[in-house]
Amino acid sequence: MKKKILWILLLIITGIQFIRPTRNESTAITNNDISQLYYVSPEISGILKRACNDCHTNNTIYPWYTNVQPLGWWMQDHVDDGKRNLNFSEFGTYKPKDQDHAMEEIIEVIENNEMPLDSYTWMHSDAKLTEEEKEMLVEWAKQLKAEIAAVK
Repeated sequence: MKKKILWILLLIITGIQFIRPTRNESTAITNNDISQLYYVSPEISGILKRACNDCHTNNTIYPWYTNVQPLGWWMQDHVDDGKRNLNFSEFGTYKPKDQDHAMEEIIEVIENNEMPLDSYTWMHSDAKLTEEEKEMLVEWAKQLKAEIAAVK
């Protein structure tokens, strides 16, 4: 009986490897990308690329382990959720009040140490933000918030 259960589990685990989520991969920088609409310094761009873009743009860099299901599904769920909350690649499609709110949220989650997620930094230790990087991101978001408010 145990042998039969193990074979069934093995078949299921093998079978789910063929059911893969759609990947969030694009190398194009669209006209709606935040960097095309507002100034993003090289320092901020580097921080965003290292700690934010995998979940908050249209271009996720997938590590090898996402080819193993159900890890791939779990990661894709995080990416989809991140993009629903904020997508830097589609920032220009947001209404000014939503852009303003996005900057407010960035400030809040950085100040409260809620981003990047612990589950992300466990596997991407380079995504951990230093206090100086947090201050830089918060200051950038505040400046951009003021710029957005001036246009509203």
